[in-house]
Amino acid sequence: MTESTTRLAIIGAAGRMGTSLLENAADDDALEVVVGIVDPGGDAPQTLGPQQVPTSDDPGAVADADVAIDFSAPEAMLEAAKACADASVPLVSGTTGLSDRQWAEIDEIAGQIPLLYAANYSVGVNVLADLVGRATAAMGEDADIEIFEAHHRHKVDAPSGTAKMLGEAAAEARGAQLDDVAQWAREGHTGERTDDEIGFQVLRGGDIVGEHTAYLCIMGERIELTHRATDRGIFARGALRAAKWLAGRPAGRYDMKDVLFGE
Repeated sequence: MTESTTRLAIIGAAGRMGTSLLENAADDDALEVVVGIVDPGGDAPQTLGPQQVPTSDDPGAVADADVAIDFSAPEAMLEAAKACADASVPLVSGTTGLSDRQWAEIDEIAGQIPLLYAANYSVGVNVLADLVGRATAAMGEDADIEIFEAHHRHKVDAPSGTAKMLGEAAAEARGAQLDDVAQWAREGHTGERTDDEIGFQVLRGGDIVGEHTAYLCIMGERIELTHRATDRGIFARGALRAAKWLAGRPAGRYDMKDVLFGE
């Protein structure tokens, strides 16, 4: 290992995302995973991943790391965030489903340590969201905006969180709230499209990892901005990139825009 190596603790290391983080970190010489945090009382083995990383059910084990990465459950994430604050360890998290109360506690913790949160760590998706916002602002109020997304047949929610993320980028560029302008589905005699609505279409089938397209249409022309995922490892690699970026930052809340664009 080199002097610039970032030491990682992975919270939720036995889960699907934890497994992907371990596999992808093993290919990065700038990273060393020092501990995998697992559920107390679970049946996780003593070591995980190709690096044979030792496991612990004590959130306080994050103290051995330069940065912690969390993909767990809301209560586990909050407990891990408190442990990171106690140990002055920055935290990268992609755990979803936090309540308003939990978010309030997370915001308080972000006053003590650098804390980076994103619902989607794909570099390409975050670039796409930025482009959608810029294109919406540039094309003006006359543009009709539609979001299309496609995923594998086993996905249980629709539209995807990423599709909503793109819709939010477009709505924000217009100074609107997505819930006020979203058209989630169309059926029957719907009447003409309204000027401010943002429409969504969904496809479910086969083993599609993920595809998202934002259509911005004005009279005589249209722009199509598309991202296609072919490997679920993109999310782990994005989170690992975020962890390397976060090391050494001052306390505060960050997101992937900060990592990619320095905003």
